[in-house]
Amino acid sequence: MTFVDNGAVTFEVDAGIAVVTINRPEARNSVNLAVAKGLATALDEVDTREDIKVGILTGAGGNFCSGMDLKAFLAGEIVRIEGKGFAGVTQVMSRKPWISAVEGYALAGGFELAIWCDLIVASEEARFGLPEVKRGLVANAGGLLRLPRQMPTRIATELVLTGDLVSAQRLNSYGLINCLSAPGEALQGAMTLAARIAANGPLAVSTSKLVMQLGSDWDQTEMFEQQNRLTAPVFVSEDAREGALAFAEKREPQWRGK
Repeated sequence: MTFVDNGAVTFEVDAGIAVVTINRPEARNSVNLAVAKGLATALDEVDTREDIKVGILTGAGGNFCSGMDLKAFLAGEIVRIEGKGFAGVTQVMSRKPWISAVEGYALAGGFELAIWCDLIVASEEARFGLPEVKRGLVANAGGLLRLPRQMPTRIATELVLTGDLVSAQRLNSYGLINCLSAPGEALQGAMTLAARIAANGPLAVSTSKLVMQLGSDWDQTEMFEQQNRLTAPVFVSEDAREGALAFAEKREPQWRGK
């Protein structure tokens, strides 16, 4: 199944994996209102469709995303969606795992979209940066909040305060990137990783993701109680029984997501 939203975002589903592509290569996939609306629609589609297990976010034409479209900004165009944030997604906690497949540049809001995803596959030639301070702006679509939680704080601080670009190899050395690919093969690498995730029990995957997202804010005296409240239903689910039966019968499990 494929749909296109205003030509700015494309959406394709195959084998339980949704590939969402920012489709403005002539503008290095910068985010305008059409992109924000398209990504918000795609996120809702991934979260509500039970046949979709994993989402992949990528960009057309050799670049991931260069951030906010400054021409649209100067024209007064809003590139945020109320309640969902920049590009229609950055303030949303998705139920499903997301992988960013990064080629070329992931700059400003583009970098923030990449780290909004749960996992990152990047070309060895990809370049990342939060240059907002060079334009008198701030990285408030997740860069200031997520980046220090995902890599060493001092390195994140350097990237935010200098606005300098950094290579995928350097970010990989700090654990921000899950997998480096050859140039032009980031999407294929993300598809391979997504297939490994999609093969697992969807209820177990979504619950595991939720606990990891929320757990860093839980007090140690209550964290297991909080975890057990969310994970207890998994152990009595149909999928849990199916997983055990499939193992005993030496076959692939047939997940139902409940």
